[in-house]
Order: sequence, then structure tokens, then C-alpha cells
Amino acid sequence: MSTSSDTVTYDVIVIGAGPVGENVADRARAAGLTTAIVESELVGGDCSYWACVPSKALLRPAAALEAARSVGGAREAVARPRPDAAAVLARRDGFVSDWKDDGQVSWLESAGIELVRGHGRLAGPRRVDVTTPDGATRPMAARHAVAVCTGSAAVVPGLPGVEEARPWTPREATGAREVPGRLAVVGGGVVGAEMAAAWSALGSRVTLLMRGERPLPRMEPFAGDLVAEGLAARGVDVRPGASVTALRRPSPEGPVTLALEDGSELEADEVLFATGRRPRTADLGLETVGLESGSWLEVDDSLRVRGVAGGWLYCAGDVNRRALLTHQGKYQARIAGAAIAARARGEAATETPWGPYSATADHAAVPQVVFTEPEVASVGLTAEAAEGAGLRVRAVDYDLGSVSGAALFADGYRGRARMVVDEDRGRLVGATFVGPQAGELLHAATIAVVGEVALERLWHAVPSFPTVSEIWLRLLETYRG
Repeated sequence: MSTSSDTVTYDVIVIGAGPVGENVADRARAAGLTTAIVESELVGGDCSYWACVPSKALLRPAAALEAARSVGGAREAVARPRPDAAAVLARRDGFVSDWKDDGQVSWLESAGIELVRGHGRLAGPRRVDVTTPDGATRPMAARHAVAVCTGSAAVVPGLPGVEEARPWTPREATGAREVPGRLAVVGGGVVGAEMAAAWSALGSRVTLLMRGERPLPRMEPFAGDLVAEGLAARGVDVRPGASVTALRRPSPEGPVTLALEDGSELEADEVLFATGRRPRTADLGLETVGLESGSWLEVDDSLRVRGVAGGWLYCAGDVNRRALLTHQGKYQARIAGAAIAARARGEAATETPWGPYSATADHAAVPQVVFTEPEVASVGLTAEAAEGAGLRVRAVDYDLGSVSGAALFADGYRGRARMVVDEDRGRLVGATFVGPQAGELLHAATIAVVGEVALERLWHAVPSFPTVSEIWLRLLETYRG
């Protein structure tokens, strides 16, 4: 670190200290580069305090209870009809450290990464100005790279009465201190489906409103259908083809009324909008480097931002819109950190398929788990997406509940599996599993897709008996016919 006038210079500056920014900073510092990270909120970001961690903490107790109820012998020992809400919320609070980031800050210090508290903005090539909590401006400069890892924020539609209604965003949904008596969830994507599952399990009367025919519209249709059935079975009022046109909440402490497109109304104690994300770039100084303020940032496979002279600006995570998932953002961060370090050493950091400087998995091998009941796990392309990409594919389906390991896992196990095969290459390009604990099946499929493993080789990957992983044998047998 060195100073010039009032400007402090580092090798690398990272804006945003969520999991993505932390990983970029860690890789840069481990390579011997002086590194600073700028954060305006809590170190650890949305995932740690308002998204992945608290949402799974809310969902897991109900899933554990459901698992116990599905096995004879355990079922008889389970007395409560639902999880203890106060205990669940207390457990969630523990996982988010009561929204304090002391532990994350200690990790940064142990890694030799300097934390700068405040709002960071680009101020020209390789320059960042930070407005600190006391209102001062701290100018910084980077010798090699600046990495934007500011993530995304929830979009709340500008409907009549929306400000008066004070709707929840995903942050309020994962951080609520009490169980609402009635909750309206607008949006049938991953957040909407998971929060409908979580709060209904804790005793809220949930109505799920979605414009489409089923939840999870970007996944295989059968996945959304099974999730809709699962939510309905647990008391959620699932309403496809429903759009909100206006809201009103005359009293701050009173209920909120949603006007629907069909002319009907719905009253709830709280309303959650899970209707999309926007990049957190509106006040980032993008215009100082020739980019559009508030825009998503387009990057190459080494995560360098396109259209910026000199190749010094990088971007990883949600804000580049490749895959809005924490694990994918961290994957990008590892590659960005490696590329920054290599180029700082004067190396080429060549982008090659599956090489250390290429985030190619973002294109066609993205894994995702939706922690509803049943769980949904997918990787790669759906059958429709594969066909849209011009591939000649065959979708192979199998009843997951008929696998012997599934029958032993849970009485009345219900689920379905699909693999999507590129017929011209004999390779797996996508897979989807729906069922209790289906997420534990996913990594094998991810390896098969990423590794482009020939189906003939998969015959020699023998699944252990009696596990649910025997689904692989059944899918291959069905494919062979």
C-alpha cells in the first residue's frame, strides 16, 4: 500500500463485500496483491443476512419435520403439527449473527484484506471514491484492477398504492420477527415459492399469486407442477394467472388489500413482492468510465467488463446478470481473482474452455436447488432450452418414487427425474430431480454435464444400493430401452 497526496493506492480494490467480493479479494490477497474491499452495509452481503442463509434456516425445520413424518416409527414420535415458530426464528437469528458482521470482519483482518466502510463509486480509470459513514470522501486508486461485486436488489413494481402498502421485499421476508397471520406472495419464481413454503409451515395463511401457469417457470414444467401440488397440500392457496393491479393500506397497522386483474380483491396482513431483481449500479459512477449508470455489466469469460479501455475493470456476481446465484457468483469470483493475479504478474491469462481464467460454466452448466417441499434440483439446460439452442435432444423421465432407495428413504416418496441427452454427441446436457432431499442428487449430474461424460461411460459409474442415486441406473436403462 502507498499514498499519493490524499489518495491511497492498492493493487486491487473490490467494491462490495458479499460472498462474491470476499472471494475476489481473498484470491487477490493470496496471490500477494495488496487488496482493499469497500462495503456500505454488512460484510457478508445479502446471502449471509437476507437471502440464502436465513431463508434456508427458515425452511429447514419444516423439511426435517416432514422427513420425520414420512417414515414409520419416526412419524409416531412427532407430536407437533408444525415447527415451533419462535424457536425457528431464534435459530435463524443465530445463523445471521443477529445481523452483526463482527465475525466476517475478523476474517477479512486475518486474511490481510483492508476493509473500507462506506459507499464506493468509480471516479475514473482505476480510481474509487468512498463516502465514509461520517460523510467524508476517501479517494483510492488501484494499480491493477477494480472489481465491482455490488450484487442486485429487489424490484417492486410501481403499482398504484404500493408505497402506502409498504410491501415486503425478500429482505423483510427472511428477516421478519413475527409470523404474519395472512401473507400474500406475488411472484412464482424461486423466492416466491420458497417463502410461500417457509411461512406457511410456520402457520401463516399464504396465497401465492403468479402470472404464469405454474411456479418456477424457468425449470422443467413438471417441477413447477409438483411444487404447486406440494404447496397446495400444505395449505398454500396457489393462484396461477393472477396479476396485482393496485394496493391499498389505509392504516399503517392494518391489513393490505390487493386488487387483482380479474376484478377480485385479496386481503392480507403482509404482501411480499418477489418479482425480479435489478443491478446495484445506479450510484456507482459508471458514467466516469464510459458505461451507463444503473445498467447490468457485460463481461467476458474472465469477468473483465466489456467496453472499458485498459481491461482493468472486473465484475462478478449478480451484477453481470449471468447467473443470479451465490455459488455461481463465488465461482466467477475465483476465476476473476485468478485472472487479476495472473495479469498482474504479466501473464496472458488466456481464456480457454474450462480453463482457470474462463467462467464457462455460466453458459450451460449452472446448478440450482429450490428448497421447497418437494425440493427441486437442476443443472444445465431444460429440454425446451436445449431445443431452442439448436440441439437434437431426447428427454428421459423416470418416477423417482419407484427407486428402491427412495421407498426406504420415505414412505410414499413422490418425485420425478429427467435427463436431457444431446443425441448427436451422446452427452448429458441437463438434468432435473424433484423429490424430498433431491438436492443431494445434483452434484453427480453437475459433474456429468460439466465433464461432458459419455453416456456409455456413465454405465460404469455404479450407484450404491439402496440409495436414491440408483435413479441414474434407471434413467440409463430407460434411455437404452
